[in-house]
Amino acid sequence: MLDGDGDKIARIARIWRGRTVPEKADAYAAYLLEVGVRPLARKALGAQMFRDDRETESEFVTISYWESVEAMSRFAGPDPRKIHHLERDAEFLIELPEGVQVLEIVLDRAESRD
Repeated sequence: MLDGDGDKIARIARIWRGRTVPEKADAYAAYLLEVGVRPLARKALGAQMFRDDRETESEFVTISYWESVEAMSRFAGPDPRKIHHLERDAEFLIELPEGVQVLEIVLDRAESRD
């Protein structure tokens, strides 16, 4: 779908979460950004990376935005909820996530402006 300016509108968000121990958090942040998020951002309409440092763990969340499930599937494969772990994820993560969350974007703040 296109907006009034001919730009693609994000209708799907794909959300991944992973946790690591604090001692590995900085190294994983650099690795995830370089090997995971930057390549993802080149394929998606947009991508964000979040980090939440806690006493016993650091959680990372990446969200990518897609115009449709079909567009996301061209990147992620036929099952967009299936995770394709990065090569070193097992070295860093407390446990390997089993899936991602795929959500329909019902309202985008930019669309709510009159």
